[in-house]
Amino acid sequence: MGRSILVVLLAFGVAVGASAVAAAPQRAAAREPELQRALDRLVAAGVPGAVALVREGSHTIRLASGSGNLKAKTPMRVGDRFRVGSVTKTFVATVVLQLVGEGKLRLSDTVERWLPGVVPNGGRITVRSLLNHTSGLFDYGGDRKWLAAAYRDPMRDWTPREIVAVATAHKPHFAPGAGWSYSNTNYFVLGLIVEAATKHALATELRRRILTPMQLRDTSFPTQPRIAGRYAHGYFLRPLQDVSDGSPSVVWAAGALVSTADDIATFYRALLGGRLLSHQLLREMRTTVTPVPGFSYGLGLQKLRGPCGTFWGHSGGSPGYAVDALNSQNGQRQVVVLVNATDPLTPSLKNFRSFNAPERAGRALERFVETAYCR
Repeated sequence: MGRSILVVLLAFGVAVGASAVAAAPQRAAAREPELQRALDRLVAAGVPGAVALVREGSHTIRLASGSGNLKAKTPMRVGDRFRVGSVTKTFVATVVLQLVGEGKLRLSDTVERWLPGVVPNGGRITVRSLLNHTSGLFDYGGDRKWLAAAYRDPMRDWTPREIVAVATAHKPHFAPGAGWSYSNTNYFVLGLIVEAATKHALATELRRRILTPMQLRDTSFPTQPRIAGRYAHGYFLRPLQDVSDGSPSVVWAAGALVSTADDIATFYRALLGGRLLSHQLLREMRTTVTPVPGFSYGLGLQKLRGPCGTFWGHSGGSPGYAVDALNSQNGQRQVVVLVNATDPLTPSLKNFRSFNAPERAGRALERFVETAYCR
């Protein structure tokens, strides 16, 4: 079984050090052929295509390899749009923290304060515990009955409250604050809280607060099954199947964004550079819990440590797509990798958050990340 980009990074201890920012643009340019070869090897190892963006200071390398559409034999393009899955969580967390900065929300606010009666024990679950996955809420993707229904009708439009109801029909994993468990349900609840606090749709707040001011023209929060504009088709690998179309309602605030490598890099550079949140709120976002050695989770932000330093960002995935956004603490050193393939080996949405591929592809991915970060 192949490993996720996140697992690959943990295995390598790969991360972005602040000292890497000082690398000269000439060095970055000289690395382009080496990086292209590494990306080509990833595709040759068994995935349809890949896009990568590597940025050092003011110099950016954009790379593409393989196919964006196997049926039409269309080559992958660096500007192709992808479903970026849980990278959405950092966007939503940023909106929540902006609302905190405006006094419209508090991190200590409870779910019951904003959504009375929607979540059992909501009086003990805080906004902070939703953001950092310490609420204990069951991940709705683990409900086999719901999962079967989603597979039977992939175009069905689910309401956020329907999804939350699926999750809350299960007992929580632990009492609020007593543990850590990654759960997409947390971000569905946060999306509903944003809408309750602003009286606007979550899509409106994302567009007004982030997409428009940051000029992220290729990023959207869609409601329709088909991706608009130029996009890479997404595939299951075993058996090969085009799964590009699907209802974004099944991931909504937890993972429905569609974007490009450039837009993702622009967002994280702005966020970590202090252009979207105040210094105090950015410090809150970087306040982490550490469920396993080498991996920490803040407020919608992942942190990994290793021999090359530390990086911040998020991994993401949905059927047919996987992405990792890796950044130095100030966003001046960045690597974004997007792949248009997943291989769900078991019937669980958790596999959609991971890059699962043949073992050869997993090793090729390791080599690309090592080349991008540690050389």
